Amino acid sequence: MTMTQKFLAQLEEEAIATRKMLSVVPDDKFNWQPHPKSMTVQHLASHVAEIPGWFTLALNTDGLDVSNSQFHPPVINNRAELLDFFEQKLAQGRSSLQNATDEDLKPNWTMRYGDRVVSVRPKEDVIRMSMSQIIHHRAQLGVFLRLLDVPIPGPYGPSVDEKGM
Repeated sequence: MTMTQKFLAQLEEEAIATRKMLSVVPDDKFNWQPHPKSMTVQHLASHVAEIPGWFTLALNTDGLDVSNSQFHPPVINNRAELLDFFEQKLAQGRSSLQNATDEDLKPNWTMRYGDRVVSVRPKEDVIRMSMSQIIHHRAQLGVFLRLLDVPIPGPYGPSVDEKGM
């Protein structure tokens, strides 16, 4: 199995868990945040939904200057829009991985903030880090939802909130 095939398999597994988590985000709690330094539920959930699109960015560019990034995620107003946005980004990321070869994973990708280089890593590492970001921020969203008393779906099996546990 190639690395791109392994990444695709993991993306499909994480997509199931992510879709389940995004599908329980309550429309009426989009503006809630647990702390002034924390993101709102809307911002965090939108961020989780956008991350599969990072695979496309990593594979099709040499890097990103975050100081002048033209990327502005759309304003997501409800769960239906959130899930649509996730499915769009998932399709992008999936397609980019399907069309990539393991050779495409070898070149370096650079993240900058203006003249300051933040990170230089092989694209394979950027894909791996992006996958970790999906998992990390999805878990963070789970904590937000737990604080709102929303039952949490289990990512890889039943959670304490689901029947059978």
